[in-house]
Amino acid sequence: MRIISTYLIGLVFGIGIMMSGMANPAKVLNFFDVFGTWDASLIFVMGGAILVAAPGYWLVVARPAGKPLMGEAFHVPQNRKLDMKLIAGSATFGVGWGIAGFCPGGALPAIGTLNPAVLTFTAALVVGIFTAKFTQNLTARRANSAAA
Repeated sequence: MRIISTYLIGLVFGIGIMMSGMANPAKVLNFFDVFGTWDASLIFVMGGAILVAAPGYWLVVARPAGKPLMGEAFHVPQNRKLDMKLIAGSATFGVGWGIAGFCPGGALPAIGTLNPAVLTFTAALVVGIFTAKFTQNLTARRANSAAA
């Protein structure tokens, strides 16, 4: 049942991303082009996502003793501080989204189109993830050896 529900949730998400235009880099880039061919329609997509997600998130936070239907516990971030890692990651995400016109949520459902731009972005995304993990591990090892 868990696999089926995961598949259905991913399917609904992918269809929503495709229907909203967030998988279309031209639409996304026009959203960022405030002084040119600005397309404000993605504000409604993001606003709709917040309206759907906020009550569910509020219920999870308001009832921390509650248990999900298909899991042992809700996975809510415990770190609530703004640090350099969060700010740098957010900035990198935003700059990458603005340059490429894709975000991971919009690119992954579009992989099936076999568009070379989508495939290139996704490959760069995977390389970036592994590079970030490698850098984090290297930094942690150096910090541990310096402390010892």
